[in-house]
Amino acid sequence: MPIIRAKTGVVTQINVFTVPDGGQQPLIDLLQEAAISCRTVPGWMSASLHRSLDGSRVVNYAQAQDQAAMRRVFEHLLANGYFDRNKALGQANPGLYEVALIVE
Repeated sequence: MPIIRAKTGVVTQINVFTVPDGGQQPLIDLLQEAAISCRTVPGWMSASLHRSLDGSRVVNYAQAQDQAAMRRVFEHLLANGYFDRNKALGQANPGLYEVALIVE
Protein backbone atom coordinates (compact mmCIF):
# COMPACT_ATOMS: atom_id res chain seq x y z
CA MET A 1 0.00 0.00 0.00
CA PRO A 2 1.37 3.46 -0.84
CA ILE A 3 2.55 5.54 2.09
CA ILE A 4 2.35 9.30 1.80
CA ARG A 5 4.00 10.82 4.86
CA ALA A 6 6.79 13.35 5.24
CA LYS A 7 10.12 12.50 6.86
CA THR A 8 9.93 8.70 6.46
CA GLY A 9 12.86 8.18 4.09
CA VAL A 10 10.51 6.56 1.57
CA VAL A 11 11.54 7.25 -2.03
CA THR A 12 8.82 7.59 -4.65
CA GLN A 13 9.39 7.27 -8.35
CA ILE A 14 6.76 9.09 -10.38
CA ASN A 15 7.00 8.18 -14.04
CA VAL A 16 4.70 9.81 -16.56
CA PHE A 17 4.55 7.87 -19.83
CA THR A 18 3.17 9.38 -23.02
CA VAL A 19 1.55 6.66 -25.12
CA PRO A 20 0.13 6.49 -28.65
CA ASP A 21 -3.61 6.09 -29.25
CA GLY A 22 -4.74 2.76 -27.82
CA GLY A 23 -1.45 2.35 -25.96
CA GLN A 24 -2.56 2.71 -22.36
CA GLN A 25 -3.62 -0.86 -21.64
CA PRO A 26 -0.58 -2.61 -23.17
CA LEU A 27 1.70 -0.39 -21.06
CA ILE A 28 -0.42 -0.90 -17.93
CA ASP A 29 -0.22 -4.66 -18.48
CA LEU A 30 3.57 -4.50 -18.77
CA LEU A 31 3.93 -2.21 -15.73
CA GLN A 32 1.74 -4.59 -13.72
CA GLU A 33 3.98 -7.50 -14.71
CA ALA A 34 7.06 -5.48 -13.73
CA ALA A 35 5.56 -4.47 -10.37
CA ILE A 36 4.66 -8.06 -9.53
CA SER A 37 8.23 -9.11 -10.34
CA CYS A 38 9.56 -6.41 -7.97
CA ARG A 39 7.75 -7.85 -4.97
CA THR A 40 10.82 -10.01 -4.27
CA VAL A 41 13.26 -7.06 -4.28
CA PRO A 42 14.25 -6.15 -0.69
CA GLY A 43 12.83 -2.74 0.21
CA TRP A 44 10.26 -2.55 -2.61
CA MET A 45 6.95 -1.29 -1.22
CA SER A 46 4.28 -0.66 -3.84
CA ALA A 47 3.29 0.48 -7.30
CA SER A 48 0.13 2.35 -8.28
CA LEU A 49 -0.80 2.73 -11.94
CA HIS A 50 -2.95 5.59 -13.22
CA ARG A 51 -4.40 6.18 -16.70
CA SER A 52 -5.24 9.66 -17.99
CA LEU A 53 -8.83 10.18 -18.99
CA ASP A 54 -7.81 11.47 -22.43
CA GLY A 55 -5.95 8.22 -23.20
CA SER A 56 -2.56 9.84 -23.78
CA ARG A 57 -0.66 9.07 -20.56
CA VAL A 58 0.02 6.43 -17.92
CA VAL A 59 1.50 7.34 -14.54
CA ASN A 60 3.41 4.86 -12.42
CA TYR A 61 3.73 5.85 -8.73
CA ALA A 62 6.19 3.38 -7.20
CA GLN A 63 7.72 3.38 -3.73
CA ALA A 64 10.73 1.83 -2.02
CA GLN A 65 11.94 2.10 1.56
CA ASP A 66 14.96 4.23 0.68
CA GLN A 67 17.35 5.15 -2.15
CA ALA A 68 19.33 1.91 -1.83
CA ALA A 69 16.12 -0.11 -2.21
CA MET A 70 15.05 1.96 -5.23
CA ARG A 71 18.48 1.29 -6.78
CA ARG A 72 17.90 -2.45 -6.29
CA VAL A 73 14.49 -2.13 -7.96
CA PHE A 74 16.02 -0.33 -10.96
CA GLU A 75 18.76 -2.99 -11.24
CA HIS A 76 16.11 -5.73 -11.15
CA LEU A 77 14.01 -4.02 -13.84
CA LEU A 78 17.05 -3.41 -16.05
CA ALA A 79 18.34 -6.97 -15.68
CA ASN A 80 14.93 -8.38 -16.60
CA GLY A 81 14.47 -6.22 -19.72
CA TYR A 82 11.57 -4.12 -18.46
CA PHE A 83 13.11 -0.75 -19.38
CA ASP A 84 13.59 -1.83 -23.01
CA ARG A 85 10.06 -3.22 -23.17
CA ASN A 86 8.67 0.03 -21.71
CA LYS A 87 10.41 2.07 -24.43
CA ALA A 88 8.51 0.18 -27.10
CA LEU A 89 5.16 1.18 -25.56
CA GLY A 90 5.60 4.80 -24.50
CA GLN A 91 7.90 7.74 -23.80
CA ALA A 92 8.97 7.75 -20.12
CA ASN A 93 9.58 10.86 -17.99
CA PRO A 94 10.73 9.50 -14.61
CA GLY A 95 11.76 11.31 -11.44
CA LEU A 96 12.55 10.38 -7.84
CA TYR A 97 10.77 12.24 -5.04
CA GLU A 98 10.31 12.48 -1.30
CA VAL A 99 7.20 13.84 0.40
CA ALA A 100 7.81 17.47 1.39
CA LEU A 101 4.42 18.41 2.84
CA ILE A 102 0.96 17.01 3.40
CA VAL A 103 -2.15 19.09 4.02
CA GLU A 104 -5.21 17.19 5.19
